[in-house]
Amino acid sequence: MRCSLHLAACLLLAPARLVPQTLEAVPHRVLVDQSASIRAAGLQPGGRVTIQADLRDGGDIRWTSHADFIADAQGTVDTARQPAVAGSYKEVSAMGLVWSMKPSSGRAFRYRPPGQGTQTIEFQLLRGHTKLAAARLEQVPMAAGVERIDVSHGALFLPPGGGRHPGVLVLGGSEGGLPHRRAAWLASHGFAAFALAYFRYADLPRELAGIRLEYFGEALQWMLERPEIDGGPLAVTGVSRGAELALQLGSMYPAIKAVVAYSPADVRYPACCGFMSVPYAWTWNGNPLAFAPIRGRQRYPDLVMRAAIDVERTHGPVVLISGDADGIWDSTGMADSIVARLERHHFPYPVVHLKYAHAGHQAGRPEIVPAWTRPDINPRTGWERDMGGSPQGNAESSLDAPRKVIEFLRQSLGTTRSSP
Repeated sequence: MRCSLHLAACLLLAPARLVPQTLEAVPHRVLVDQSASIRAAGLQPGGRVTIQADLRDGGDIRWTSHADFIADAQGTVDTARQPAVAGSYKEVSAMGLVWSMKPSSGRAFRYRPPGQGTQTIEFQLLRGHTKLAAARLEQVPMAAGVERIDVSHGALFLPPGGGRHPGVLVLGGSEGGLPHRRAAWLASHGFAAFALAYFRYADLPRELAGIRLEYFGEALQWMLERPEIDGGPLAVTGVSRGAELALQLGSMYPAIKAVVAYSPADVRYPACCGFMSVPYAWTWNGNPLAFAPIRGRQRYPDLVMRAAIDVERTHGPVVLISGDADGIWDSTGMADSIVARLERHHFPYPVVHLKYAHAGHQAGRPEIVPAWTRPDINPRTGWERDMGGSPQGNAESSLDAPRKVIEFLRQSLGTTRSSP
């Protein structure tokens, strides 16, 4: 057929221009607390496709998720603005393919981060069983240029670029060891963060038992003398038993002007976890501090009164983060109790309780990672432990709390440095 006969006929017979399908993570490299969107293009408008995600965690466990999407009129899919219509999650969530992941093996109980390394997530764009495109997202635990200085029993993380920065003491919980990931996260946002171990590390005690609170006063003094720390007010943050400790220290040391407590307790609890030489967790001036026994969620008023933390003595504002589905202890109820105590004592500083529905013991975790957990047995105690919370509830707390904590610390410590 000759095109001069009829232009329209020639256009109908001409082969359709093939548009390649693409998949990308935007941006392709982020801090672990930051979102990226997964975008597909070159699709048939109104066509249905699947995006599958895959990673291996720090325990070499494979985690996967998948979600179906309907391409828009331009033939694109963007997880930041379009809902998943089926699969591992079913709403608009830029990082839904990450937080909704589940382990492919029955051996896993929760996601384990890859130490201080980069977490790589692989994505595939599928139509049926046909692979159309692939993409990769890299999550890094700290910003480029963050410096780590290892010292006895701790590590100081410094923001990029040198200079002097507000200081934050970072404390872990009943897992012991060094809470380096949270310190690296804080340094990425402009704080000189000192991750301090206090048991199960180097030559420190093996269990959380009979820990001298003077030890933390020495650490605070060390921070004030460091040339990298601006010498102004200090903050302290902790998780679980570390939150209990952070609140206790805030009530004792005037150098602490702000407290951030994740899944906190309103009382001092007993020694933990395993064979303990003494029943108490903390000492002061050589004397054990009173504690309340842990009996599920049962409370004994007289023991609670003796073991209550004098939070009203704190010399600055307080942020409490809790999930109402905490499986370890009633952190939301205890955070409410802390707020009520501060109100009774006419506490002169701001108090914020970030309370998250359907979140568990890891509420507010500053990482967008697989949020699924299931109960397991604590190898040190033989007790069952259940972090609690739904994947979506846990994820929503991790998407909301970190930016509020960073802003709280900036306001409390007098810095306005912007995030990377």
